[in-house]
Amino acid sequence: MARRKKGSPIHGWVALDKPKGMTSTQAVARVRRIYDAQKAGHAGTLDPLATGLLPIALGEATKTVPFVMERDKVYRFVIRWGEARTTDDAEGEATAISDVRPSPAAIEATLTQFIGAIWQTPPRFSAIKIDGERAYDIAREGGEVDLEPRLVEIYEAAYLGSSDPDHAELEVTCGKGTYIRSLARDLAEKLGTCGHVGELRRTRVGPFGEAAAISLSELEALGQSARHLKCLLPVETVLDDIPALAVTGDQAARLRQGRSVIVRPQAFLGETERQGVIALGASADPEDEEPDLAYAMERGRLVALGEIIRGEFHPTRVFRI
Repeated sequence: MARRKKGSPIHGWVALDKPKGMTSTQAVARVRRIYDAQKAGHAGTLDPLATGLLPIALGEATKTVPFVMERDKVYRFVIRWGEARTTDDAEGEATAISDVRPSPAAIEATLTQFIGAIWQTPPRFSAIKIDGERAYDIAREGGEVDLEPRLVEIYEAAYLGSSDPDHAELEVTCGKGTYIRSLARDLAEKLGTCGHVGELRRTRVGPFGEAAAISLSELEALGQSARHLKCLLPVETVLDDIPALAVTGDQAARLRQGRSVIVRPQAFLGETERQGVIALGASADPEDEEPDLAYAMERGRLVALGEIIRGEFHPTRVFRI
């Protein structure tokens, strides 16, 4: 007899505004307790000193976390000029100082060099694993941390102003794997000084915007029913850039069994989706064919994620909602 999972079968996303001083893992645990959810996870770590959007997946939404991890992110942050730190943020110990304070014109001009695909070396204090051990654990123990540069993408970068010569506020839109702490460190070096991140806030992760985020205190203050109505977003929220396919009850049953179903253009929900999958996965050269991703919905309920190949929808991930 299978053991019953602890907690409730809660499924959906919570756009949490993570407070400063809390790890992402701690934030997930708090939200999971609030909802008494059977399982939970997050879509992209935020450092303890950072605040802002931390999308938290509950229940079957955890199956869609990879789709959020690949999406663009927006950060607002403040660089503290003249002081380098071990962690590249305010948490670490000072390792170097400089009297140089870059001008706004120099900041704006140099910032353009970081837009596009760039090579970036992650901070020594990061969650990257080295031989199975986290880099920050090795660094804290005084060990040698040698991380290889990685290719990341920065789509937009803007200088927002300075409260005083020691600080500069910036906003960046970037792709997966970008470290804002590394950007601040490298920008300071290009400007002939040193620096670290003094404040960091994430304002967008894929479809999740700052305006829709809720704090832990607000979430805890709401009653159980209000939390569901106001704060729990549908699992398919993160699939907004993937075509949606409407299926019948019989087709949904087949998909839940892992079996494929035949689809037609008129089954797609919305004009954009119909235009995006006109050929339903058909290719002039079958050997060059790449399946189209889509998800199936039955009466507003997510059934499966899958691939459209030669006019058939093949489920790759089934949802029990």
